[in-house]
Amino acid sequence: MARAMFEYTKTILKKVSFDVDLFYKELNKAVDRLLPYEIDELRIWLQKFTSNKPELYSCLTIIN
Repeated sequence: MARAMFEYTKTILKKVSFDVDLFYKELNKAVDRLLPYEIDELRIWLQKFTSNKPELYSCLTIIN
């Protein structure tokens, strides 16, 4: 089930990436819910996902 939560988190983050505030809130929830190794995977995924979305760079401070 933990893997399903990770995939669900990525789906939600993709869907809310149009709004920085909403993205920030969902990312906060994800950090609270995911396992430590999943947070590491999410960090890698986020670096790739936000590479062309500079408005979301500030949200990466949550996960670093």
